Amino acid sequence: MTGSDASGLNHQSPAMIVSDLQLGDLIAVLSAGWSDFRSHPIFGLFFAAIFAVAGWVLCYLLFTTGELSWLIPAVAGFPLIAPFAAIGLYEVSRRHEAGIAITWPGVLGAVRGRGDDQILAMGVIIFVAFGFWVIIAHAIFSIAMVEAGAGSETLAFLVTDIGIAMLVVGGAIGAGMALAFYAITLVSLPMLLDREVDLMTAVITSLASIKGNRQVLLAWALFIAVALGIAMITGFVGLFLILPVLGHSTWHLYRRIVQ
Repeated sequence: MTGSDASGLNHQSPAMIVSDLQLGDLIAVLSAGWSDFRSHPIFGLFFAAIFAVAGWVLCYLLFTTGELSWLIPAVAGFPLIAPFAAIGLYEVSRRHEAGIAITWPGVLGAVRGRGDDQILAMGVIIFVAFGFWVIIAHAIFSIAMVEAGAGSETLAFLVTDIGIAMLVVGGAIGAGMALAFYAITLVSLPMLLDREVDLMTAVITSLASIKGNRQVLLAWALFIAVALGIAMITGFVGLFLILPVLGHSTWHLYRRIVQ
């Protein structure tokens, strides 16, 4: 390391990526994430509340309008935007680690990154991907509803043969998209917050991290998917614990991977 500026942002040479991650490292970063959440719970609860309220509003609007063909795709794809929602949590962990004062202006301003809008650009990519997923899933859902005919306007449709087939196809496509965005954001978003790098370099580093630690980081992806799934089936209430801990833990995982 060659040093850091007054805000704790690192100005460094190209990152060195470790390729020796173990499952024990995941337990270690979860422990560190839990510690950060306990030390600064108000920030974690704040960002989780934003995410949960957005989910509640989305569900309310779609249920009241009766547009089930939009409801299920939107809710299923909602976790795609979780990495962007966690940027403030990365900043809390970064400041806590560096011994920098943790203030609301500093944490909320993290979305601007170093003032070059690269984190915002990644956010745009994430939200476009979310919209793209909703459109694709809506098309799959609509085709299945037409094939099912009468009675497909209710959730009971999901347990029919056509409904199950739709969930399998849509789930496979959604899982592929989620995995792709996990691969490009896992390291890139915290890296853009932490280091003087451009968006492409951060994405390439993230992909290289996945390649070098494939089994462990796929296990982490599966853990995130299960955890967020649990949070969602609890009516988004579980997000108040799961999102902050995962966000802080991801920062520590990034710090373990990028030396």
